[in-house]
Amino acid sequence: MKLVGKFVDKHGAGHVSLRPEDDEDMWHLYNLIQKGDSVRAPAIRRVQKTSATGSIESQRIRLNLTLEVTNIEFSSFSAAAEQSSSTDPSGSNNSAALQIAGRVISENPHVKLGAFHTLDIEANRDVRIEKADGWDSIALSRVNEATVPGREQKLVQSTYDPRHSPDIVPIPRKAAASGSSQHEKALTKFYGTLYDAFIRHIPFGNVGLKAIVFASPGWVRDSVYDYVMQEAGRRGEKVLQRALKEKGVRIHISSPHVHSLVEVLKSPEIAAQLKETKFARRGITLDKFHKMLATDELRAWYGPDHVVLAADRGAIGTLLISDELFRASDPVTRKKYVALVESVQQKGGDAVIFSSMHESGQQLNQLSGIAAILTFPLDVEVVEAEEAGR
Repeated sequence: MKLVGKFVDKHGAGHVSLRPEDDEDMWHLYNLIQKGDSVRAPAIRRVQKTSATGSIESQRIRLNLTLEVTNIEFSSFSAAAEQSSSTDPSGSNNSAALQIAGRVISENPHVKLGAFHTLDIEANRDVRIEKADGWDSIALSRVNEATVPGREQKLVQSTYDPRHSPDIVPIPRKAAASGSSQHEKALTKFYGTLYDAFIRHIPFGNVGLKAIVFASPGWVRDSVYDYVMQEAGRRGEKVLQRALKEKGVRIHISSPHVHSLVEVLKSPEIAAQLKETKFARRGITLDKFHKMLATDELRAWYGPDHVVLAADRGAIGTLLISDELFRASDPVTRKKYVALVESVQQKGGDAVIFSSMHESGQQLNQLSGIAAILTFPLDVEVVEAEEAGR
């Protein structure tokens, strides 16, 4: 995401202009924009004109409209495909759609004030946002996160299984000699398909790339890695060969589906290699919470009411909170969670915001979207009794 302009005073009043470039940027905008905000963006509108002869002509024109937001919708067209392929929302396919509906609040020769319109937010076109309740620390933090160049090291995940390949290649079982021949031919076609997809989609020449992960159940990860390495040598792809040698990692997973990405990130090899990346950190933090819940439950609290009680006592070492909570339509609810994050940070704690677009965030949402790892044990029943006695 590109920061086009930022004019926000110390009280949070002002506007920010952003230029989304990919699906992850659309997700950031979805989390930034709320009902009541003012949003200005390009739109296409059909207008009618009366010609000199009296005939009515209709044409589509591009114009900029400013809306007071009444509804925001985000959808990812690749959601179904993600069940068997990629989990990275920041790919280049721009498969996400962001629509913002509201009333027109700025004069325009083609659209009446107060008319309803829906903006289809497009990649590489500027969006100006003015917050109805001002820019709080969470919103500004998300702007900073989204607009930092090279905002996050990418984990290029290549999770393949012959039965669940994004490019379907039927592979017959081995049987007799003839069956074995058909099996080998199908495998060769399968590997070739994967190699072509690898070349198209994985930026192996990027110096900022941290790892290329081959993950699968069984033997597939090793076979695919060996084939890609050999084929790169045959085709003279020295950059690819070097990238595989330096950054290639093979990991066993229990399933070739999307949820296994968390399993990959929790593996010691990947955790050590990607310990500074935000996505890996989320998975590791959530895993730490679950382990704490199983072994020392007095230091693992979840649920809004309990977490707020722990924060009031300065007991939170790490706050785990879903971005879904900051999208609350009620501004009072949003402000409560913003204040909670700020309180934890002011008392020396750490706040990790999980994206509900990723598996780790979806798992956290199943725990009400908020949890905490405490620095010292607290008994929930004792704390609640103390609160009741006040």
